[in-house]
Amino acid sequence: MPGRIRVKLLDWAPYIEPVDIARANARQREAMQVTPSSLGISLYVRTLAHDPESCLARTILFNAIMYAPGGLPRADRELGALGASVVNGCPYCTMVHARRLADLTGSDDAVTALWHDRPDRLSPRGQAIWSFARALSATPSAATPDHVRALRDAGLSGADIIDLIHAVAIFGWANRLMHPLGHVVPAARC
Repeated sequence: MPGRIRVKLLDWAPYIEPVDIARANARQREAMQVTPSSLGISLYVRTLAHDPESCLARTILFNAIMYAPGGLPRADRELGALGASVVNGCPYCTMVHARRLADLTGSDDAVTALWHDRPDRLSPRGQAIWSFARALSATPSAATPDHVRALRDAGLSGADIIDLIHAVAIFGWANRLMHPLGHVVPAARC
């Protein structure tokens, strides 16, 4: 296989001015406090905070799907989100989920295989998740009983499959929400 892949950082730039944290009203501040990570309040969340009720509901749902303890392992959720983001054409989310997958697995093997369009180099579990996520993202009805059977054969329980569907589906929505609100730019940092 050709060379290893190192995922480069990208940034996201909004088309509308994000909410200024210092000038945010109480409801906006509340909505921005429930972010998916403790690394700060992203421009994306600050942009969504123009509609604080939707922002709060979206973030609570996102956290429950991607960060809830138990259920489908986090790396599998990230692989599903990566598959959705690739199909949906979202380079920013593709970058984020590729980096998280590599961090969670301690390896860039899966990302390298997928970059070179070699999903056959994934484990049988990874192949089943990747195939299902891509089919579900392309057209929901393209995810067939054969996909579900492959997931079960790879060791996923019914509850795991529901977790995967949630991870893929929320990125069907999130990718489509990000695109009209902003665009990808090269990262200012390395």
